[in-house]
Amino acid sequence: MPVRAVSLDLDDTLWPVMPALIEAEHCVDRWLKEHHPEVASAWPIEAMRELREQVARDHTHLSHDFSEQRRLTIRHAFAACGIDDAPVDELWRIYFAARNNVELYPDSLPALNRIVERVPIVAISNGNADLEVIGLHHLFHTRLNAAGVGVAKPDKRIFLAAADALGVAPEDVLHVGDDPLLDVIGAREAGMSTVWLNRHGETWSHGPAPDLEFADMMSLADWIEASTVADS
Repeated sequence: MPVRAVSLDLDDTLWPVMPALIEAEHCVDRWLKEHHPEVASAWPIEAMRELREQVARDHTHLSHDFSEQRRLTIRHAFAACGIDDAPVDELWRIYFAARNNVELYPDSLPALNRIVERVPIVAISNGNADLEVIGLHHLFHTRLNAAGVGVAKPDKRIFLAAADALGVAPEDVLHVGDDPLLDVIGAREAGMSTVWLNRHGETWSHGPAPDLEFADMMSLADWIEASTVADS
């Protein structure tokens, strides 16, 4: 299986995202309690979360843009309290900073350093992780997200955009991610080879198996080093 490039999911592949998302919600809530207690009282964290889910259901044209969903949620929350001029930019800045304050899995950075010595890496994410804020941007040839491309995984167009950015055919790209549907099935439909990064030892039950399965990024780096030596 020749590999000329790697495309890589971010959230829950390189770091656990839920702790950062929860802390981001709490940061927003603390700011609201200080500056707009009436909004904080009307929209505690759980209610704000439910509002965002309702916004997503009501605005399916934004299904690829989590950032705009959250900004719209802020506007709705304030409007419901009779405040038309919501501090969207300030609250988004607070949320975005906390959302990107992630803690990498211990294997992620050393593995990335090894992989990039062999092949270029492109990020493909449905979320709004910012690799410059996180400090990993220098390891990536290209960074693509659903909001920028206009479609979300598992739509094959975002995978094809990654291959195009790398200047290689899709069949020469190995896509790596934790989500069976969004990553493995989506990348397969685009013609890529696939790796299921199965950190939690789950059982595959989603149709044809991925080409490869690893429990961590270091195992992936081992395989890429061995395969690129074999192909040289």
